[in-house]
Amino acid sequence: MTFTKNDFKTMQTPGLEDRMEAIQTQIQPKFREIGEGLATYLSAKTGTEMFLHIARHARRSVNPPDSTWLAVANNKRGYKKHPHFQVGIWDEYVFIWLAFIYETENRQIVVHNFLENLDQLKNLPANFSISPDHTEKPTSLIQNTDLTKVLERFRDVKKGEFMVGRIFKPGDEALKNDAAFTKELEKTVDLLLPLYDMSFDMQEI
Repeated sequence: MTFTKNDFKTMQTPGLEDRMEAIQTQIQPKFREIGEGLATYLSAKTGTEMFLHIARHARRSVNPPDSTWLAVANNKRGYKKHPHFQVGIWDEYVFIWLAFIYETENRQIVVHNFLENLDQLKNLPANFSISPDHTEKPTSLIQNTDLTKVLERFRDVKKGEFMVGRIFKPGDEALKNDAAFTKELEKTVDLLLPLYDMSFDMQEI
């Protein structure tokens, strides 16, 4: 299951009610199929049961969501407090993130471990990107990002976040067909798994 030009157009649908209806009918069935496969894949890779969550945007009352996503985490009740993997879409790109959003528990430990092992982040492929805010569209290539600054902001600012992974724009080879996207999804997740594991390392700081 991959994303098409119509999926990108869905994220430009005017109005909250109409966009949510379009997301629910066009995007979320894909999220369910992709997410169930990803949860199974990650459960096997991590040895821990992983659970699919699909963003509901339930708190919105006026403005339509600019992006939407699925999340896979090791907690059945929710994902926001935990390190998790996201697959989602803006009107300009699809993303695969290892995500730490502002509700993340133990962010001090996560940041400490990442700063102590910064080379593991820096050695990710050149086409990997960073996002410091899941509500904002701009991202930066990892090689062009001051990782220490972004991580320290995530640690010190209440609304700070840290996402690392890949983005794919319309026309990219990864979005050509289902097999291509699944291959890129699994390859991206494999490269991010050492960081995911590291985020649970409860060494003293």
